[in-house]
Amino acid sequence: MSRYTSATDADRREMLDAIGVGSVEELFRDIPEPVRQREPIALPDGMAEQDVYDHLRALAARNRDAEQEVTFAGGGMYDHYVPALIDSIIGRSEFLTPYTPYQPEISQGGLQVMFEFQTAISELTGLPVANASMYEGPSSVASAAYMARLDNRRSKFVVSRGVHPNSRETLATYAHAFGSTVVEVPLDGRGATHLGALAAAVDDDTSAVILQQPNFLGTVEDLGSLAEAAKSTGAVLVCAVDPLTLGILKPPGEFGVDVAVGEGQSLGNRLDFGGPSFGFFAATEKFLRRMPGRIAGETVDVDGKRGFVLTLQTREQHIRREKATHNICTAQALNALAGVIYLSWLGKRGVVELGELMLRRTAYAREALGAELVNPGPVVREFAIRVPNLDEVCERARAQGINPGHRLRYYYPEYEDCLLVAITERRTRKDIDRLAAVVRGVREEVPA
Repeated sequence: MSRYTSATDADRREMLDAIGVGSVEELFRDIPEPVRQREPIALPDGMAEQDVYDHLRALAARNRDAEQEVTFAGGGMYDHYVPALIDSIIGRSEFLTPYTPYQPEISQGGLQVMFEFQTAISELTGLPVANASMYEGPSSVASAAYMARLDNRRSKFVVSRGVHPNSRETLATYAHAFGSTVVEVPLDGRGATHLGALAAAVDDDTSAVILQQPNFLGTVEDLGSLAEAAKSTGAVLVCAVDPLTLGILKPPGEFGVDVAVGEGQSLGNRLDFGGPSFGFFAATEKFLRRMPGRIAGETVDVDGKRGFVLTLQTREQHIRREKATHNICTAQALNALAGVIYLSWLGKRGVVELGELMLRRTAYAREALGAELVNPGPVVREFAIRVPNLDEVCERARAQGINPGHRLRYYYPEYEDCLLVAITERRTRKDIDRLAAVVRGVREEVPA
């Protein structure tokens, strides 16, 4: 018996006999020999505790976080200001310690948080039902597609190339597992979803059409026209939305979107080396009983006092496996709590003002950088530019403590020399001018 696995040699023998295998070696015989480790792992000798501390400290010092630079990186995760009251509240022990309301009747605080979060997401998206959060944006997109398949039994998903690459990858993984196909619709010359290609891709076997608003390049899509084409054969329309742009953009529910999902990091959650964050999921009432995750509801007790109940959860742990609509076992409740505190801090007027601020600064940045625009149409806080000698721009910017943005070539080979630039309220005019000076400086050195 080891310290970490409580199986003795006799236990292992009994388990092997139960499955009809002669040895552990035989159990792993299907693993190709080239990928098997036969020799002991080459580990150095052990270190004293303080040496380990120094070593780890040196490794940690190699990291560079968003607080140490002026960052224009976006692509789904953004450097927004996180007010101090969020840490003050989510750091309280009653919110930090609960894992999940297995005894929901005594978890009134947790249930109220879920209820308030659902209400905020429902108001933002213009859809009547929202759940208590998801893991993150990409799994929310894939879960919405799976829900559509359960609803209409069709096998094809049509997804815009403007949907976040991580979401498209997650969708492809899910689709493969339950025998569906994914058809990708290209972007047009202005960085928006190609309307004609979308209309041609949708047919009677299309289960769901997945769009993103604004799309990954930052383009504000013509959601009305796309929605009309997407729903022409009865497919479910799923739209991944950026919650902080919904203060100034029309809610997806008003375009006839059936399911709105998204990444919630920008709502009061720091970048923190990529996570954790949370996803959100809102839909029309038709999908109420098929929605993933949990839904908290409001009620009154026998004395007429306001209370909250765990109204619905359809994961396989709680109902018959064949009736389950998903297998997600953990809501990102603490991160979602940060999100609802953030929205409360902003208020309805603040969400609009923040959206207008990003709009103005983004417009200034597009002009100041003076580069060719990949998506010259409407944007809110993110846009793509074509930058000759992009490697040199990135190198000089880094040397000056500036993260210039995402290189699109990692996900879009067709945008080899393009940069995705994000503007939040933390990027001042002075910051933008610094990046613009780098871009202009390199451009002026490139022979015409």
